Amino acid sequence: MKKTEIDIQNFRELIRKGLDLTFKKLLTQKKAQNGFLILSEKGEIKKVSAAEINN
Repeated sequence: MKKTEIDIQNFRELIRKGLDLTFKKLLTQKKAQNGFLILSEKGEIKKVSAAEINN
């Protein structure tokens, strides 16, 4: 494996971890406000209470 391929894989993993942390922060914030998340699943828009989502 080339060094650049390893760097790209590492970079992708860091991005995934950052997105995961960001989503957890958003979820915590919405739960504290008793808020909702608007999600798209297979082209269908869904409104979900943040309290319904488990960490």
